[in-house]
Amino acid sequence: MGFLIRAAFWFSLVLLALPLGVGSDDAGRESVGPLQALFAAREAVGDIAGICERKPDVCETGKSAMHTITARAKETAKIAAAMLDDKAAEPDTVTTTGSVPEEIVLPAKVDLPVKVHLPAKN
Repeated sequence: MGFLIRAAFWFSLVLLALPLGVGSDDAGRESVGPLQALFAAREAVGDIAGICERKPDVCETGKSAMHTITARAKETAKIAAAMLDDKAAEPDTVTTTGSVPEEIVLPAKVDLPVKVHLPAKN
């Protein structure tokens, strides 16, 4: 989701940087130039950064959420590492495959009559 938001942001900046003279729209609003858009984006980021001063409870909830996500990611990584170590440490003796049982002894060499037909050269 974050990738889509970042992609949309950068794509909109590229669109704003293109030198297109579109003039004003039906509502009478003028088009925005690339520098105006850049300054507006910078102020928007500054406003988002200042949200902790206006609403400290939002920042506390965000910090708690990030702590919970980090803790869960660490636990998930530990579980995955333990599962991988368990699989590699002991061989699977439960699964039966189509292998030959040990009590059957196979000969070292088998002589089978083979007829090879080679095509005649012209």
